[in-house]
Amino acid sequence: MAKFREISTFVEVVARGSLSAAARAEGIAPAMIGRRLDALEARLGVKLLQRTTRRLALTDEGAAFLEDCQRILAEMEEAEAAVSERSAHAKGHLLVSAPAGFGRQHVGPLLPSFLAEHREVTVNLNLNDRVVDVVGEGVDVAIRIASLGDSNLVGVKLADNARVVVASPAYLKRHGTPRTLAELARHNCLAISSEGSQRGWTFRDGHKTVTLKVAGNMVCNDGEVLHDWALDGKGLAWRSMWEVGAQIEAGRLVTVLDDYAAPGNDVYAVFAQRRHLPLRIRAFVDFLRRAYAQPNYWRKEIEQRAEA
Repeated sequence: MAKFREISTFVEVVARGSLSAAARAEGIAPAMIGRRLDALEARLGVKLLQRTTRRLALTDEGAAFLEDCQRILAEMEEAEAAVSERSAHAKGHLLVSAPAGFGRQHVGPLLPSFLAEHREVTVNLNLNDRVVDVVGEGVDVAIRIASLGDSNLVGVKLADNARVVVASPAYLKRHGTPRTLAELARHNCLAISSEGSQRGWTFRDGHKTVTLKVAGNMVCNDGEVLHDWALDGKGLAWRSMWEVGAQIEAGRLVTVLDDYAAPGNDVYAVFAQRRHLPLRIRAFVDFLRRAYAQPNYWRKEIEQRAEA
């Protein structure tokens, strides 16, 4: 970086005819310009400029070096312009990972509209409920519904979300409504499993966050199946509002233990880098964020699922 600055300063001084004029153009002190030129000449081991209080004159070595520097700077400007021009339109392939249920409802249906806007982009949408290794598996964007915590990945929030414990009115009529976390022990809790182990349910208990291992007679690795079991009155389920909001609105499901709901289950897009992010990734993330931010988006989803 210092070498580039010295070269550009040398070209600027010659173009403007004096150290003071070059300093005014950069908004720095003339002494700083002089130090850069001194450093450049010391590094090269040659005198580039004959400097007096009244005039500047290029040495033979300085004249030859100036021509090379002007060519290098011009080529750099052309390269930057070419990159900017190519980046003006998103293009290339996107590998996107999303939780199966959310991806089916809130990513897959939006892809045709995204691709209609960005015709030089192709997408591979991978739906599964495991936490993918974004870097190791070459995933461009992963949709996650969780607190990112200390993740080394870059996260952009796409939408608010909350997890709630729900049950059908029929189940609560038969078994009662739990009022405390301790009372979950006497209820049939429909838990999700991941790679052979049950995921706990997370709550806020006072000032601390706790994760409980619940018990029930049915476990599944597919959230949609748990959703259906809860609708059918088989037990309590800990689900996201994006999934059960329609049934809550319609009265087919009822939330319980709302006072213990834990924060940090919003919808995020995560990726491996922040700088020099390809336009296709930025365009996709922005597209999802705009879609979810539409005032009627989630209302429309609730109405459609309530009718289903």
